[in-house]
Amino acid sequence: MTKRIEPRTLKGFRDYLPELMLPREQILHIARTMCRTYGFSPIETPALEYAEILLGKGGEESDGLIYRFKDHGDRDVALRFDLTVPFARFAAQHINKIGVPFKRYHFGPVWRGENTAHGRYREFWQCDFDCIGTASNQADIEIALLIHDLLNAVAMACDLESFEIRINNRLLLNGLLAALGLSDKAVLILRSLDKLLKIGFAATCAEMVAKAEITPEQAEKVVGLANIRGTNSEILSQVENQFPPQPQTNEGIAKLRELLDVVRVLQLPEERFRIDLSICRGLDYYTGTIYETFLGGTYLDEQGQEKPLAGFGSICSGGRYDNLAGLYTSQVLQGVGASVGLDRLIAALEAAKKLPATSTPASVLITQFDAKFFEKYQQLAYRLRQNLIATDIFPDAKKIGQQLQIAEKRGFRIAVIAGGNEFSQQQWKVKLLQTREELTVADAEIVSVLRNCLKE
Repeated sequence: MTKRIEPRTLKGFRDYLPELMLPREQILHIARTMCRTYGFSPIETPALEYAEILLGKGGEESDGLIYRFKDHGDRDVALRFDLTVPFARFAAQHINKIGVPFKRYHFGPVWRGENTAHGRYREFWQCDFDCIGTASNQADIEIALLIHDLLNAVAMACDLESFEIRINNRLLLNGLLAALGLSDKAVLILRSLDKLLKIGFAATCAEMVAKAEITPEQAEKVVGLANIRGTNSEILSQVENQFPPQPQTNEGIAKLRELLDVVRVLQLPEERFRIDLSICRGLDYYTGTIYETFLGGTYLDEQGQEKPLAGFGSICSGGRYDNLAGLYTSQVLQGVGASVGLDRLIAALEAAKKLPATSTPASVLITQFDAKFFEKYQQLAYRLRQNLIATDIFPDAKKIGQQLQIAEKRGFRIAVIAGGNEFSQQQWKVKLLQTREELTVADAEIVSVLRNCLKE
């Protein structure tokens, strides 16, 4: 007898059942629509790249997370760990054809061999949008606005309480480190600072001392600066008042103020755009404006304890990376972009019970009252589908009660019922599953009635 194989998934990987795939596809549709609204064009790159394309782009820690192996041609290859580095390669390779400035979006899976956690997987999807070929701060501002509009659309669709885009600028951070005489340690310091939210003040200081080889006093001053709080204007004013004029710091502050000015002009909620000096993005290739986005509100964990959704981490991050494409071409290709972590966002929405309780994309179920009328059920289903009403037919002539139970469990909104009596009178019974209301509808009016019911 053949030994059965236990059906199981690898650690850090997961299956998506319909009740998760449906909202996932809805969010992808929102993201795609918003990117197109802002004039971003779709591209695609391979999951596998030559290892040299990916290595060394995010620092030693990122290199250690890359899935790398030899293929059948004995080539040194690796699975992409994000969509930004492959885009830099893509841009360098195709720049003469695509021209600049070029705005792209790319949604797809990436892989990182890291420790798993709630909402953090080894295979996950990112939704990236980038603009290359311009150093203009207007491009950085546009990315912030797109993040806002995309998350605002998701919040409205999923009844989210709030979200917050935390913004900083690497020029400001680098200027502050220069004022402290720590420019030569900037990369190591910022990698540690990027962990502040996860590991806290004391552990961040300790890591800076150990890895950047700075004094405890210097580490405490850096982390203390990152913890400056107040309104956006107050934070920037404190930086200006506490430090002597410094070109990098001044430029970073000016760019952030331009962004905030646009937010005010557009009358967007300013509380959704927060200057946060602790945001630094640990990857080495960021050089200017940087973004991290956190969800507001709370959820109940498995023990029934209330916890903040922000604890899932940033669900949309990015920034300016002026020097990234220079690894592949002599042509200067400044860039700025951001990425939505789709699976982390879904995990947060799932924990907050903000996902619709449905496992079907169809709104209407035509029950099978009597198998001999199957052709009539098919005729109605075809009419509804031709009118863009998503419709399913129950395949077996089971008891109507059983069919309705399944319809409710799967999230159908309407059930349509008909037997010999209804067909003789050219009528349909329409049952609204949420309210249990039942209507008798003439066959000639069924499309318009269902359409109106689904609008409610």
